[in-house]
Amino acid sequence: MNSSHPAYPSSFGAPLASVQERNRVLRNTYWLLALSMVPTVLGAWLGVATGLTRAMSPGIGIMVFLGGAFGFMYAIEKTKNSAAGVPVLLAFTFFMGLMLSRLVGSVLGLANGASLIMTAFAGTGAIFLGMAMLSTVIKRDISAMGKWLFVGAIGLLVVGIANVFIQSSALMMTLSVAAIGIFSAFILHDLKQVRDGIETNYISATLGVYLSLYNVFQSLLALLGIAGGRDE
Repeated sequence: MNSSHPAYPSSFGAPLASVQERNRVLRNTYWLLALSMVPTVLGAWLGVATGLTRAMSPGIGIMVFLGGAFGFMYAIEKTKNSAAGVPVLLAFTFFMGLMLSRLVGSVLGLANGASLIMTAFAGTGAIFLGMAMLSTVIKRDISAMGKWLFVGAIGLLVVGIANVFIQSSALMMTLSVAAIGIFSAFILHDLKQVRDGIETNYISATLGVYLSLYNVFQSLLALLGIAGGRDE
């Protein structure tokens, strides 16, 4: 199941940020992104330890996930220019970690589960570094790509929800591969928006990149769990 991605308004006609401002936003985005991993890991650990998400039925799980995710994203949008913005974002990442615990717990149940999680984490890090480096190389404006990626993300969300009930491993693998491609491109798009001075709020920028990283990690882990998992 994939979370959706916040859409970005067009910046046509808007003054672009100065180089110093762009660097400040990018630096703050990287710091907040690193910080957001702490509550995510705590949430995932708590979820695995308590079995909270595993106790939910698929239908209840989807409602909690969608209600919580979109509720938090709305709250982040409303508080991104205030002192409450960072705490709300970190609370959101804790919630997302909690929601990830069902998949993490399933993979940990495999004989090689811990190594699969580390592989997914390393793969996500490599994709992030690759996209970050690419964002410094590409000179042309890629803003228009965001609309198509957003449509793709919504499509993944809809099919992902359907597959919770269908429970098709083949469809899950297809979705995971598509999600890795779409959300890797989203990381490039979002970092380029900051570098080009289009996105000037580091909380919004962090939210976008975080969601992409979350989906890449989740998809890699699902793919590795299906294809490379070994039973006890």
